[in-house]
Amino acid sequence: MRSMSIVAAVMMMAGAAHADDLKVALIYGKTGPLEAYAKQTEIGLRMGFEYATKGTMTVDGRKIVIITKDDQSKPDLSKAALAEAYQDDGADIAIGTSSSAAALADLPVAEENKKILIVEPAVADQITGEKWNRYIFRTGRNSSQDAISNAVAIGKPGVTVATLAQDYAFGRDGVAAFKEALSKTGATLAAEEYVPTTTTDFTAAGQRLFDALKDKPGKKIIWVIWAGAGDPLTKLQDMDPKRYGIELSTGGNILPALAAYKRLPGMEGATYYYYAIPKNPVNDWLVTEHQKRFNAPPDFFTAGGFSAAMATVAAVSKAKSTDTDKLIAAMEGLEFDTPKGKMMFRKEDHQALQSMYHFKVKVDPELAWAVLEPVRELKIEEMDIPIKNKR
Repeated sequence: MRSMSIVAAVMMMAGAAHADDLKVALIYGKTGPLEAYAKQTEIGLRMGFEYATKGTMTVDGRKIVIITKDDQSKPDLSKAALAEAYQDDGADIAIGTSSSAAALADLPVAEENKKILIVEPAVADQITGEKWNRYIFRTGRNSSQDAISNAVAIGKPGVTVATLAQDYAFGRDGVAAFKEALSKTGATLAAEEYVPTTTTDFTAAGQRLFDALKDKPGKKIIWVIWAGAGDPLTKLQDMDPKRYGIELSTGGNILPALAAYKRLPGMEGATYYYYAIPKNPVNDWLVTEHQKRFNAPPDFFTAGGFSAAMATVAAVSKAKSTDTDKLIAAMEGLEFDTPKGKMMFRKEDHQALQSMYHFKVKVDPELAWAVLEPVRELKIEEMDIPIKNKR
């Protein structure tokens, strides 16, 4: 009996020393309309795991293996890729995806497989709202966080706003949340325009927005919510809104898109991330290392991928397991560090509560993009983010 106990003990020790890999699936739109976002997410995820594990790429004795799957930002492909990751590749946790429409298609796949999906960077409110299930956590900001921060930044009594958005979940959820938040600032919403995601000619929509605003008293603003190509800000600016006293506003974006903001010095809005704004050790490391490795600062979705990696490491470290129920128990209310400072998964809907940043556009001729100069940090406790699920 004694010898059997010794053998069992040795086998247990050997098993602990050779723990199974921690398999993390990244589902993302590596090709397709959101490939720029996807590339940043992957870079951020890999750097985040490196930082969170102090370069060991192991957590709780398990080597982190990243499995990447391109869904081309298509809902059907995304569902299939996620199912394959869970069922064929044995992924313990999945992270993704770039498109809100694809992410919404993924939610029931996580539920069917009883596995965690950390949504990053898709933002539609429905993801942690009416379409949510208990297996879904999100490090990315949601439409309400975008909208509330932008409404606070530009909304005041005497201000009239009209909106331009893409006609799908991201755009419609964003405007719905923006309207709700704007109504609390004393500003007035005059019109909403929705156009296809592939739109490149904004003349008709822009003219309708101008007509809705041009005779209004006081400050008049068109607020744009957009993802991907098309560049509506530049197209609207080319239509000369200033002749009607109309200003433009939008949230933050990736650095290539911020090139268009250089034509709009003084424009205000709110952003999820701009590399020069957060002041903390995590962001300091990310900015320094990214500059060293890629000869460029980290971008909008780099911070998001990094945050998802840090959340994963914090969750597995706390749960000491990849058992789904243990992970859920560990992640509800979990606080974790990110390049933006502390985030916290809200227990009710698993949305990561986080700071946002009110900015003003400044032009630096040395940079290809506009500088987002901080006006103030909008902290977690300053934003009343509604809980929209039916839990």
